[in-house]
Amino acid sequence: MKQWMARLACRAGALACGSAAAQSGVQTYGLLDLNVVYASNFSSPGGDAVRVSSGGMNTSRLGFRGSEDLGDGLKAVFQLETGIAVDSGAADTPLFKRQANVGVEGRYGRLVLGRSFTVVYDFMLAYDPMGYAPFYSWAPAGNASGTSRYGMTLAFDNMVKYSGKMGKLTFGANYGAGEQLSTADSAKGGIAVNYAGGPYSIVATWERANGNTAAPAASRGAATAWHLGAMYSRGKLKFQAAARDYRLAGSAPDVRARLYWAGGTYAATPAVTLAAAVYYQDVQNVTADTDPVMYVIRARHALSKRTDLYVTAAHARAKNGRVVSLSREDAGHGSNQLGVLAGIQHRF
Repeated sequence: MKQWMARLACRAGALACGSAAAQSGVQTYGLLDLNVVYASNFSSPGGDAVRVSSGGMNTSRLGFRGSEDLGDGLKAVFQLETGIAVDSGAADTPLFKRQANVGVEGRYGRLVLGRSFTVVYDFMLAYDPMGYAPFYSWAPAGNASGTSRYGMTLAFDNMVKYSGKMGKLTFGANYGAGEQLSTADSAKGGIAVNYAGGPYSIVATWERANGNTAAPAASRGAATAWHLGAMYSRGKLKFQAAARDYRLAGSAPDVRARLYWAGGTYAATPAVTLAAAVYYQDVQNVTADTDPVMYVIRARHALSKRTDLYVTAAHARAKNGRVVSLSREDAGHGSNQLGVLAGIQHRF
């Protein structure tokens, strides 16, 4: 009798667990990306370096996401994600600084609150041939060697973010509360729209990030940026081109920077993908314009659906003897830089 009751309890528990699993779930996921990289002019003109680095094609990360079925096509969603430096095992960001949000998703779109990547970041990703690669893409932030990165705002704290779809049109908007004495101080906002029809896609985005009012009569200042992009995809070939116009108001004079990029990918075989891109940044209203340009090529070999080997080479140069950096995370130390790396990436 006791054995029969125990078996019944186990079966009831299994059924209950199965029912709960059907209604909700939590997924642990991550990406590990390590490479060996050579870079010229890394610490000073002529100061070359060889390093083992975390994040070649993508930033290494660890995350948790999940959902709960609320009925009638509606579900609750959440995401927590942190960056990790795999070369040292240290945290690459404060805990869950990449993503920390909760919200709802249904037939009318997705709405989340918390910290998240901006809709500009989300929508422009598909239009960068290098996919925002730390080694190497200037699409998110431009060349890092200037006094400002002249780029898009990657993520907001205190965000309300919405995204939806209607036929071939995808759209999104977000607002980040500044949480200052003035509601406009440090407030951020953005909108994005994408149209995909057949082999063609086009995108347009706009964002604004307010500064703080330094004094009662002072100007608040703000950085604004818009993007336009186009993509053609047919069979094994994909071509992307985009432009960003960035303006930093409140400085003397206002800084204006335009970034242009173009490139594409080609699936040479089911396992091998080739990518190439060129980025050019036109900086205005600053002394001795840098106007840097970068050329990048990459070969990627898929060992499986989750593991890739890759080799990347890039060269950047600047005008007027100004410094330039291939990586948007590293300062420049010479008017040109060459980088070559080989790495492995694994998703789980």
